[in-house]
Amino acid sequence: MEELEYYDTNIPCLAACPVHTNAGMYVAAIADGDDELAYLTARLPNPFASVCARVCAAPCEDACRRGAIDRPIAIRALKRFVTEKYGTEQDGGETWHQVAAPPTFERPQSIGIVGGGPAGMACAHDLRRLGYKVTVYEATDKLGGAMWLGIPEYRLDRGVLSADIDAIIDLGVDVQYETRLGVDVSLDELMNRHEAVFLGIGATLGRGLDLEGAEADGVFKAIEFLINMNRGFTVDVGERVVVIGGGDVAMDAARTALRASDYGDSDEDVEDDEEIAADQRSAMTEAIDVARTAARAGAREVTVMSLESAEEMPAHDFEVEEAQHEGISFVPRRGPRRILVDDDSRVAGIETVGVTSVFNAEGHFAPEFDESDLVVSDADTVILAIGQAIDLEALGADGPDVSPRRTIQVDNDTGRTSIDGIWSGGDAAKGPRTLIDAVADGRRSAADIHRDFGGYDEDAEAATFVKLAQFHRLDDFYDQTQRVDVPTLDTGRRIGLAEVELGFTEQQARCEASRCLRCFANIILDVDKCVLCALCADVCPVDVISLVPSEELDSGAPGATALLLDEERCIRCALCIERCPPDALSMGVWKGIGVPV
Repeated sequence: MEELEYYDTNIPCLAACPVHTNAGMYVAAIADGDDELAYLTARLPNPFASVCARVCAAPCEDACRRGAIDRPIAIRALKRFVTEKYGTEQDGGETWHQVAAPPTFERPQSIGIVGGGPAGMACAHDLRRLGYKVTVYEATDKLGGAMWLGIPEYRLDRGVLSADIDAIIDLGVDVQYETRLGVDVSLDELMNRHEAVFLGIGATLGRGLDLEGAEADGVFKAIEFLINMNRGFTVDVGERVVVIGGGDVAMDAARTALRASDYGDSDEDVEDDEEIAADQRSAMTEAIDVARTAARAGAREVTVMSLESAEEMPAHDFEVEEAQHEGISFVPRRGPRRILVDDDSRVAGIETVGVTSVFNAEGHFAPEFDESDLVVSDADTVILAIGQAIDLEALGADGPDVSPRRTIQVDNDTGRTSIDGIWSGGDAAKGPRTLIDAVADGRRSAADIHRDFGGYDEDAEAATFVKLAQFHRLDDFYDQTQRVDVPTLDTGRRIGLAEVELGFTEQQARCEASRCLRCFANIILDVDKCVLCALCADVCPVDVISLVPSEELDSGAPGATALLLDEERCIRCALCIERCPPDALSMGVWKGIGVPV
């Protein structure tokens, strides 16, 4: 399988995806009008395909080779186009059964999954499909973890989330709600009930700061603020909100609060809700989501203050742009010094200090401050979006080893902990990261649990390399076709819980998908047939093939010649293949892994 691994890593979008979705293949299928194949390709490695089509961080787009020409393919929006036609959100839609059918036989082993977030549910999905008895222990009254507690409804429709979760439950997964680890059930009890346990408890505790005034009314930890907002509790943030942090989560939270009245009818106030066990999104993304939420809670001024400069902020560019469109202000290179408190012990303002640098020469986080640069700003609410922590006490005194980062110590490739029979993944093991990373963790641990009981990767056995007989050619103006912007609601119409990002029309989807360079198709050279005639280099329209003396290469042998192909710029037109006299060149794709057979 080493050859297969090479070809996979040579497809940037596939290699960048934590669950190895063959994005190029489904984008090409959309361009060709085969939307069902596109959906099945997207769904095959990802039980949350419909959810990710709305809110995935889309590392595939960051890696897309088209981005070297102009802008990357809008891969996530194209996935949404096909999930809206064939996904679980369609009433009675069972197209996904073609690649994720219920088990055909039952295995004797029972697996306990702690936490119904993306890592836990992905693990449950894969193990149940393999025939294991699976029980999910969820601390709240809903499954989904950070997907419903941390992601605002205007970004992720709750009907879509429920549909993906229900599809997993319908495989025969048992769920015990309101069962919190360390309170309602212990780890020892779970080990006695099940042959294996997966811990996906998330990072549910917010991090605070040791500041003067940090205990005042009106100071919130971002994690508590977001969870309570999404549970429909009343939040009074006043006129002026300051969010401390520089990640994506602050943006989502500010935008959520503008819609606070639509989230529920609860009259309860926000409290420290550390009893809620739910996976949360990346600590690096906290600050931005919080700022968005605060704006929608009624604040007239929402300001994000970050230690980092605008260029250093960990928030995604598109998240910052969306927040700016909605009137959120940014103050970079400032850190909190103290929180000002009025006579009623409520927040009255914040004093901040200038930041001269955030990282040291080795690139480690080590902020330096200019103590002569002090500024006082008015504020009614201060939200600390500086990271999340794991509830390690829930594991008990005899729980698995803990890492120096205060997460559950695991083997990165399998999720195995220090205790035999216990695996972990998601935020609990790796710290706060993205949704798709958590899904990947759950799937990796499920595969390793299966191997532990004598199973093997049946899909890998089906992998075959298929040479292409017909080739798709881009037109002469392929590099002049601009990316189709993903439609969104006008800023002035962003009220209620309606999704802000809209889906592509069919015409938009076909146009955008046609920009794909199709680099999932690999050029193959049979060195025994090649006569180094250089006709392939002569016919190449983009000059990506060259013949060079092997001495110019680090591992080249003296007196030989090397044939080089620049994969970055190759457009897979196949003219070189058709021109080659000895048929030494060919093109092919892998079937069976990442693509439905």
